[in-house]
Amino acid sequence: MIRLTATGVIARGRCLPVLIGRGGLSQTKREGDNATPIASLRITGMLYRPDRMAPPQSWARPIGPRDLWCDDPAHREYNHHVRAPFSASHEALRRPDPLYDIILLTSWNFPLAVAGKGSAIFLHQRRRAGYPTAGCLAFRRDHLHWLARQVNLNETLLIPDLACHQPAAGTFQAVRQPVRHRLDKA
Repeated sequence: MIRLTATGVIARGRCLPVLIGRGGLSQTKREGDNATPIASLRITGMLYRPDRMAPPQSWARPIGPRDLWCDDPAHREYNHHVRAPFSASHEALRRPDPLYDIILLTSWNFPLAVAGKGSAIFLHQRRRAGYPTAGCLAFRRDHLHWLARQVNLNETLLIPDLACHQPAAGTFQAVRQPVRHRLDKA
């Protein structure tokens, strides 16, 4: 199991610093709220850039130049992987920056998407330290690569309600709770 805590994401005995949505944690996640949902999710897939790296796992799928993710709540392909040309609102999965070189897909509002409940929650590379996401979980590049090599398909990702979370900053308070895991520096 992968678990979000007040100090980061705990996976395989390591605590990985993580950034979450600028809207904080939410029990009522909605499209466009920039929040990370409080939920028990599953890792449903992994995408990677084959022109930039080898597949982290045998079940990872390559991201091609036409790969997109539909984020239009009114479209029947909402919250699903689609390919260009595609006229509805979408996000390009193949980006010029490294943010989506590896994407761990989750079960948030998938595969049966409810319009307005919020599109995909990915685990991906962060932009920079302290820069929150639009709802996804973002990691340092080396930490994401490590996690991608460790995670199992259908593994649980637990995002609990954390009272110590500071929503505006998209980060966690500096107060550390005792953790019996090796902590990595951010």
